Amino acid sequence: MARIPLAQRPRDLVYFLFFAIHLPATFLIDLQALYPKTWVPSVVSSLPSYYVEMSNDPLIGSAMGYFGQSQFEAFTWFRSFLMVEAFFQVPVFLLGLRGLWRGSSSIYVLLLIYAASTTTTTLPCLAIILSTPVSPTPLTAAATETAKAVGLSVTADQRLLLLSSYIPFFLVPLVMTLDMAFRVQKLVNGGAAKSKED
Repeated sequence: MARIPLAQRPRDLVYFLFFAIHLPATFLIDLQALYPKTWVPSVVSSLPSYYVEMSNDPLIGSAMGYFGQSQFEAFTWFRSFLMVEAFFQVPVFLLGLRGLWRGSSSIYVLLLIYAASTTTTTLPCLAIILSTPVSPTPLTAAATETAKAVGLSVTADQRLLLLSSYIPFFLVPLVMTLDMAFRVQKLVNGGAAKSKED
C-alpha cells in the first residue's frame, strides 16, 4: 500500500506539528528544572526565568525554585510529571514524528498511551492555574490570604496567557486519545475479521 503524504492526513499533520513544537519547548523550558545548571548555556538558562517573569507560571516557577524552597517542595508532584516528560514523552515525540511522517499504523498504540497519559497529567496543571488567585498585580496587598501565604498570584492577563499555553497541551492529546483509540479499535476489528476468514 502506498504511503499517503502527511499533508493529506490532516489529523496526523496536526499531531506531527504538535510534537515538532513540543520537543524544543520541552528541552528549552520544562526540563531545565531537572538538568544540572552546568549543562545549560546561559542564553538558554535565561528562558525559563524570562517566561516565569512574564507569566508568573506557578508550575514552572515552583519547579525551578523561583518561588522559594517551600513551593519547590510543594511541587514535587509536578517535577515527577517532568520526569515522565523527559523519559517517556521525549522518546514518544521522536518515534511519533517518525511514525506519523511514514504513515505507519504501528505507532497508534504508543500514541494512544502517550495521549492518555499526557491528558491525565495536564489536567491537574490546568487545575493549579485556575486555582491560583488572581490579583491586579502579582504579590500585592490585594492578593488573597492564600496567595500571600504561598506567595503566588497571577494577573488576569497572566492567567489568560497561561491558559492559552496549557490548554492546547491538554486538548491536542485529548483528541489524539480518542482518535488513536478508534484507530486501534479499527485495526483490532480488521485483524479479527481477517483471522475469521482464515
